[in-house]
Amino acid sequence: MTQRPDTLDTALLMVELLRRIPRGRKITTRELHSQLKNAGFERDLRTIQRQLEVLSEHFSIERDERSKPYGYRWLEHAPGLAVPHLSAQESLLLQLAHEHLRHLLPARLMQSMEGFFTQAQRNLAEPANTGTDTPSPRLEREWPHKVRVVATSQPLLAPTIQPGVLEQVSEALYANRWLELDYHNAAGARRQAKVMPLGLAQQGPRLYLVCRFEGFDNERSLALHRIHHAEASTLTFERPSDFDLEKYDADGRFGFGEGQRVQLSFEIEKDAGFHLMETPLAHDQRVKELPDGWLHVSATVVDSAMLQWWLRGFGEAVRRVKKTSPINHTKESK
Repeated sequence: MTQRPDTLDTALLMVELLRRIPRGRKITTRELHSQLKNAGFERDLRTIQRQLEVLSEHFSIERDERSKPYGYRWLEHAPGLAVPHLSAQESLLLQLAHEHLRHLLPARLMQSMEGFFTQAQRNLAEPANTGTDTPSPRLEREWPHKVRVVATSQPLLAPTIQPGVLEQVSEALYANRWLELDYHNAAGARRQAKVMPLGLAQQGPRLYLVCRFEGFDNERSLALHRIHHAEASTLTFERPSDFDLEKYDADGRFGFGEGQRVQLSFEIEKDAGFHLMETPLAHDQRVKELPDGWLHVSATVVDSAMLQWWLRGFGEAVRRVKKTSPINHTKESK
């Protein structure tokens, strides 16, 4: 394979470094070295240090020498590299992605994109630049104030996640590495465990790690706000071919179910159940209006604690609840 000239390799390395140096925070040589390695640039740490020294002399880059390792960042009003080419539409897309997806994307990706997120925010915050051919970003700037994701139940504040936990969890999940955890369960019992991270899910304001404990082949969901400390191991694992996060969700596991499907039927007051005619429980749902004005509803659903909570939430507006299992064993409650 033909190798690129050293000068071209050096130029490409410098471009990558300039792209990855953030504005709002400082980044260390080791962090940049790790990002470049993950992007396919195999360079030793000393090479990265030398290039950063050169770049800080020729570009508007601040080098913090107060402590080691040194930190690097673009100066506040520096033009940066590549980022200013973002259009207003691209800036809007990045801002929305940062707001709604920041917990579901790998931490390393979010860090490497920080310069783009910062510039996107700047682009949308800047007033219209009159006297130029550049279109005003006013409409894009207004868009986030015109749309909103709203809660389907009583809004709750997000629980506090310990610093560094989400970063370590997403790193282990991204790289298929074992994860060392110190956590407590819902009963308050504190434990240490080594787990195989398989998925990350957001349910309302809460984040859950789907994982397998070392020595077990079943999955469990751990709330991230109950993790006191997490550390991604250097040991990797082969992701299980029999695990599917979409199926895990479809089986009702996040609703404390075990994948057991039942034929559900119940009667509900028309006012309380009208929304089910617009947003059905399942594709096979059937609704029949009864002579007394109530609705009879039937559908095949996953049996779970969440289903029970949902039914109980209607109080006296629901009656004659029946669950029929695949073997036609019927459970009934009032």
